[in-house]
Amino acid sequence: MKTIIDGLYKAFENRVRLGIMAALAVNETLEFTALKEYLDVTDGNLASHMKALEKEKFVGVKKSFIDRKPNTRYYMTTQGKKAFEEHLNTLESIIKAQK
Repeated sequence: MKTIIDGLYKAFENRVRLGIMAALAVNETLEFTALKEYLDVTDGNLASHMKALEKEKFVGVKKSFIDRKPNTRYYMTTQGKKAFEEHLNTLESIIKAQK
């Protein structure tokens, strides 16, 4: 039997991870520093949440150098887009069911 919360993903329960996915949903890629400032979190906090999302294969990382300075950019994977959309659709269904 399928319950109403079956489409929710545990990886998105945390507000920082939900924020990361929301930001990446509307931006092709985002730099680490931009995400850090947008979400108002520390380097370590963002890094640990990004690692968790990378482990789930919901986000990917592109590392490069710009003028000899390291640059880390993140993007949402196809799998991440699908999971995030399902998560949002499930949340919407839950809200509509309460009316």
